[in-house]
Amino acid sequence: MLFRCLFTIAFCLCASLAQAGAWPREKGSSFFSMSVRLGWRQNLEHWASMDPTDEYRTAYFEYGLTEKVTLGFDLGNSVSGDGKAIGFVQFPLRNQDTGPKVALQFGLGQISGDRVVRPGLSIGWGLKNGWLGIESFMEMRADSGVSDYKVDFTWGRNLAKDRKLIMQLQTGVQHGDPAFARIAPSVVFPVHKRIKLETGATYGLTGDSSMGIKLGFWTEF
Repeated sequence: MLFRCLFTIAFCLCASLAQAGAWPREKGSSFFSMSVRLGWRQNLEHWASMDPTDEYRTAYFEYGLTEKVTLGFDLGNSVSGDGKAIGFVQFPLRNQDTGPKVALQFGLGQISGDRVVRPGLSIGWGLKNGWLGIESFMEMRADSGVSDYKVDFTWGRNLAKDRKLIMQLQTGVQHGDPAFARIAPSVVFPVHKRIKLETGATYGLTGDSSMGIKLGFWTEF
């Protein structure tokens, strides 16, 4: 119930105002990322082996169709951990030079073979040396009528030599399960002119008893 309230608040904030996030992709430009997150139980006494107990893989693509319309694909794992494949369109609700950026997203696809409708709303603020972002999604399963929710809060800081420090609070709730929250700090640094590597960790705070590591890359073209 608390998480649903947070999700509603996020929508209301955006309506009263409105990573890639809320920033529109430039026309003709593309963004692609892949990542893997391996997880283990926080309680070492329950370890049966060193093998990960969880493994999540994701692939994400965006393309700037126009100055306002961004198309994309989101592949990998959903809030529930099931496999997902979602195509989406995103457009700005507020794209002023000052104040927050606000973007609305609408996605269609499948999660674990079920048809899914996924509306989303993102808010972003540019800072002097970084950014703040809130990204909220609702995954509505068309066949069963149940919904999962996800809201991520991100703080990013630009560092020297094109590196970035990112701190993220990931929250969500799967239908029938308690809400979860985990922290996910990471560092991004360039390994090529167009490729950046992201390394980080995750640690469950509530509703998630796992800890893990994350490795991924970004590229823009």
